[in-house]
Amino acid sequence: MSALQTSPVEEEREKILSLYARTRSRTEELASPLSAEDQQLQSMPDTSPVKWHRAHTTWFFEAFVLEPEGVAPFDPRYAFLFNSYYEAAGPRHARPKRGLLSRPGAREVGDYRRAVDERVSRLVAGADAARLARVLPILELGVAHEEQHQELILTDLLHAFSQNPLLPPYVGPAAVEVNGDGDPASPPRFIGYEGGLHEVGAPEGIFAFDNERPRHKVWVEPFKLADRLVTVSDLIAFVRDGGYRTPSLWLSEGFDFVRAQGIEAPLYASFDGGVVTTFTLQGSRQLPASAPVVHLSYYEADAIARYMGARLPTEVEWEVAAARAPVAGNFLDDGRLHPVARPRSQPSGVSQLFGDAWEWTSSSYDPYPGYFPPEGALGEYNGKFMVSQKVLRGGSCLSPRRHVRASYRNFWYPATRFQMTGLRLARNV
Repeated sequence: MSALQTSPVEEEREKILSLYARTRSRTEELASPLSAEDQQLQSMPDTSPVKWHRAHTTWFFEAFVLEPEGVAPFDPRYAFLFNSYYEAAGPRHARPKRGLLSRPGAREVGDYRRAVDERVSRLVAGADAARLARVLPILELGVAHEEQHQELILTDLLHAFSQNPLLPPYVGPAAVEVNGDGDPASPPRFIGYEGGLHEVGAPEGIFAFDNERPRHKVWVEPFKLADRLVTVSDLIAFVRDGGYRTPSLWLSEGFDFVRAQGIEAPLYASFDGGVVTTFTLQGSRQLPASAPVVHLSYYEADAIARYMGARLPTEVEWEVAAARAPVAGNFLDDGRLHPVARPRSQPSGVSQLFGDAWEWTSSSYDPYPGYFPPEGALGEYNGKFMVSQKVLRGGSCLSPRRHVRASYRNFWYPATRFQMTGLRLARNV
């Protein structure tokens, strides 16, 4: 081998070190506009403080990459504080009380992150081929795990700031483009897809979470998907026609939910005539009628679909359509931090499959045929949550672009509203 050539091992080493550094740096960039007080906020049990997200993602690398390779923990007490739900990894601090962890402080968490980053880099840089092969899959998983938490940092912070009467912005509106030039008067067009035997799930040879496999064949009846996401103008019509008060549009559990909670609009949104005002990461602002509607529970998405003479797609239908499309759209990388309207210049066909808003599907979050969770604590990553939840597809404006693919399965409970969740319509042929 000449001096100019690089071995496959060295290429893998350089690739993972670069990806690791970029991912860790982005998390710190997301936290950089925040004060120590901001990073301490926990507004409900389903959310976590920004500081905790920073520490937990660091603990993940320490617990699953460094410690199995014999590297001592930075502080043994941190395992109790920053373990999330890994029973096999030991006891942990109660999730609803994460906001009470004033110490270690935000600066100390930064010290923790830097120390672990240095140890991971040193381990990988000095690893022989056998060790690198052992830690590489865990590092890839850890990077993907941190990308998930980057989105959670923003959705959790948005909910926390929404509880402040001052409605403070995370970043100024000048940094964000929300308005689009879509046409709110145009109803969605429905694009047909052939039925038959389709193969879904992540193929071998790429990184994917365990819940995306095994790849398998599924029979699909012919179906149609709307060419765009449901918009604010669609929502206005639903509200004006009393959609939130019409039992025939709702699942029984969903109607009980909106009545019990007094829900009359998506989370953070309010109506004044034909104008929708919502709270965003840039503060309170009016939304254009052509913007995708977000912060909907599964129940609301299902009711709106019924109102519009349609239904939610199954996750298989969604993947069949998305498999033909490039992973392109409005992601975290674009810095808008809010869904944008589809431009009028959009070519014919289905658009906005990726980015902008997570799309609720009618599918329950179940294991694929032949699925078995991995052994050990990492087997708790996905498998034990496969009950009572619904699948969402496509990523959002807060998802890192490289994190999303056609086979990616997000999942939340039907009542979830604080995520960037929207919907696309489907119909039978």
